[in-house]
Amino acid sequence: MRRILVVDDEHLVADTLRIIFRENGFEARAVYTAEDGLSAARDFHPNLLLCDVNMPGEDGVALATRLTEEQPDCRVVLFTGYYSLMKSLMDRSKEQSQPWSVLTKPLHPTDLLREANELLT
Repeated sequence: MRRILVVDDEHLVADTLRIIFRENGFEARAVYTAEDGLSAARDFHPNLLLCDVNMPGEDGVALATRLTEEQPDCRVVLFTGYYSLMKSLMDRSKEQSQPWSVLTKPLHPTDLLREANELLT
């Protein structure tokens, strides 16, 4: 089964995305901090990390970096509502062994499902 770890400090967003992915044939977990995301990933071994960039404490970029060091086969989709971050996120993505996908909020479920399916095929 394809496993997705959703990390967003907005509980409603994380829980809603978890439900959407579960209803579409994925095994999905949701957590609300980058620190919990890394811990969950060590137990869950996701195929895909779907993570908000801006969170209190450690941000999504730090989580994505640490997770891909530990689990290089895990694909990453970062999302942000700050368009001003897009260029730096895209530049950082190119430095990765498997480039990260970067999406902007608001996220449409159809776009997320398409992106996840493309990354995991």
